[in-house]
Amino acid sequence: MKAIIYVRVSTKKEEQETSLLRQEEELVLLARRYNMEIVKVIREQESGYTVERDGVLEMLDSIKKDGANVVLIQDETRLGRGNAKIALMHCLRKEGVKVYTHNYNGELQLSDADSMVLDIISMVEEYQRKIHNLKIKRGMKRAVMHGFHPEENLKNQNINSGRDKKEVPIEEIVRLRQNKLTFAEIAATLRGFGYDVSKATVHRRYVEYANEQKP
Repeated sequence: MKAIIYVRVSTKKEEQETSLLRQEEELVLLARRYNMEIVKVIREQESGYTVERDGVLEMLDSIKKDGANVVLIQDETRLGRGNAKIALMHCLRKEGVKVYTHNYNGELQLSDADSMVLDIISMVEEYQRKIHNLKIKRGMKRAVMHGFHPEENLKNQNINSGRDKKEVPIEEIVRLRQNKLTFAEIAATLRGFGYDVSKATVHRRYVEYANEQKP
């Protein structure tokens, strides 16, 4: 297993550095006990009530880059407190990352309340994905009903890579807008056909086009 050691104290007082060092030493021993490879050590002096921490971002980045699948912490409060802790636990769970703590001398055992909250969050996210996909399908159906023919009008339709489909068909944006589709529906429709565009991009292109048409 590849492990990230994450140690945190809440203030930037000099005496807190001793606590950081102690946490790190204890977690190095924990990693050795479970034959883990330490790929990164992250030290942070920030409040646990916020997720806006450089160390947290570094941790999530290391999970992707270094293939870490375990995070070692002294106890669950080191990861965060309140909503921040739940949010970070959810992120780690989605990435398939386990959390080991010095206090448990092994894998963290969540309380029933925390486990229930994480299950609810996962359930809500799944429904959000379903709703998002339904909105795309609805936008595509409305676009086709109003005369949108992707096989005739969209360029690069045979290219699978989204990066090759950055060009936005302004003619279709204008026509669909004239047919009363919202910018969000237009963006969802174009994404369904492989165009990597957001509602803001569609709106911006439409405004630019409208300004160009002014005398």
